[in-house]
Amino acid sequence: MIMDKSTWKIGELAKLTGLTVRTLHHYDQIGLLPPSQVSDSGHRIYSESDIRKLQQIISLKQLGFSLEEIKEIIEKQSLNCVQVIRMQLQKVRKQIELQEELYSRLESIYTLLNSQKDVSANQFIKLIEVINMVEKYFSQEQLDKMKSQTDNISAEEKEQIESQWSKLVADIRAELEKNTPTENPKVMELAKKWKSLMDKFTAGDQEIVKSAERFHLENPNNPLQYGIDGDLYKYIKEAMSKI
Repeated sequence: MIMDKSTWKIGELAKLTGLTVRTLHHYDQIGLLPPSQVSDSGHRIYSESDIRKLQQIISLKQLGFSLEEIKEIIEKQSLNCVQVIRMQLQKVRKQIELQEELYSRLESIYTLLNSQKDVSANQFIKLIEVINMVEKYFSQEQLDKMKSQTDNISAEEKEQIESQWSKLVADIRAELEKNTPTENPKVMELAKKWKSLMDKFTAGDQEIVKSAERFHLENPNNPLQYGIDGDLYKYIKEAMSKI
């Protein structure tokens, strides 16, 4: 344990802290952390006060301060150890909050993807893409609401919805390829089915629908579109506007 002794050679300190000897040498050379003692044979000897100073240096470095800024802070004693640790605690708390939010969003996306089978590595790569994209379009409240909706859907019903989506997309694409006008009764009926399925995930929340529309229109062929390209989405959106 560190407190079992009062002085440490540079190699010992490096081993205990996980820092390299080269790093400690550098801190000494720039005057940031010169050791309290140097042995007759030229070995650097660090004291308890050096350890406290090193902790402050590492904390400030993790907070984003440059070594030059850290040196100035320590020399001017503008921050004490308690203040530095408090700042670091605040940063860690923020990181925890961000991780909790990311977990929640990942869980929401997982629910949407869970109905797919044989998820490939490429789909997981695309999922990372979605994580970065989704947060630009949906609020946490919207994601929570969609998750609540999908939580109420049984596994059997999810399979049915998946099958319905596949058939619906194929039917819409067939009409698009035939250049069927969006005001055609058949296309209008497909648009109604589309809206009905959308409502199962959005609870009919128009703000979520708008966010989803913007997401899909601005990110064609994203992994949450189940094969729906930009042209098809615009086509069905136009049909829905005429319902």
